[in-house]
Amino acid sequence: MSGVSNSGALNNGVSHADPCPFHAGELRAQALAGGGASGSAIRDFMPEQHRAFFAAQRFLLLAACDDEGWPAVTAVSGSPGFASSPDAHRLRLAPAPDPGDPVRPLLRPGRQAGLLGIDFATRRRNRANGVIAGVDGDGILIAVRQSFGNCPKYIQPRVLREAPPADAADAPPEYFTGLDRQAGDRIARADTFFVGTSAGSADGGVDVSHRGGPAGFIRIDGDTLTVPDFRGNRYFNTLGNLLLEPRAALLFIDFSSGGLLHLQGSTELLWNADAARDFPGAERLWRFHAERGWRRRGALPLRWQAPPQLASQPS
Repeated sequence: MSGVSNSGALNNGVSHADPCPFHAGELRAQALAGGGASGSAIRDFMPEQHRAFFAAQRFLLLAACDDEGWPAVTAVSGSPGFASSPDAHRLRLAPAPDPGDPVRPLLRPGRQAGLLGIDFATRRRNRANGVIAGVDGDGILIAVRQSFGNCPKYIQPRVLREAPPADAADAPPEYFTGLDRQAGDRIARADTFFVGTSAGSADGGVDVSHRGGPAGFIRIDGDTLTVPDFRGNRYFNTLGNLLLEPRAALLFIDFSSGGLLHLQGSTELLWNADAARDFPGAERLWRFHAERGWRRRGALPLRWQAPPQLASQPS
């Protein structure tokens, strides 16, 4: 998103009188899709309800870029209150990602960061993107430049529970190239993942967003994933970023074990509606060509399960 007051975007040098909350990539994506949204709900501060929401969460999704511009995404967890806001313009995470997390070295003052809070039980999600203002041994402080909510569409309901102590140990990352068999098996069962993107410039920012659908909604062909793009808020933050910078990071959570699967690769966007006809409900598609990835077994001390009313239904 562009650097304006009501967008909460990342370039303080852009006039706050500019009414457009979107950067060139997002505007182009909206035009290719036949129209976008006004972005009037995008703010450069966190409303009180967003501040309370973040403070109540047990985990958040966090995206940043490395020195070469590759996006990366991780999940940060803690007790309720580990995300706190000293004021409406700052969000602190303490603890920060653990030292064994490959994303931790990317979190430096002045770097852009994308944040997503999601509650699977209530199907509520809020974003707070900005710039890392400080890092210390206990956590990181993010200066919020954009804050907005998203609708509950495509969020699969789940109930959160603690991991048994013996199952909560985080193992060292396991690195691989392409898309190995374990990764493919995990993705073939997935109904949820998170995508980190960047506009590739100081005024565009870094973003992390949720993608969901029925289990198996991602098609796998070798090292390539085909992802249906369903109707959303029509901001086109993700696709707009990908038009400017095609590299992306995908994060899959193993909800039964707390493991994380992370992929990095390049993307291509398929705007022709005919290409999406094999994916019910999809308006367009995008492809992700996996180049490398890592696994972190037991990275989160949290587990999720289907709500009782869903778990009791026959498959």
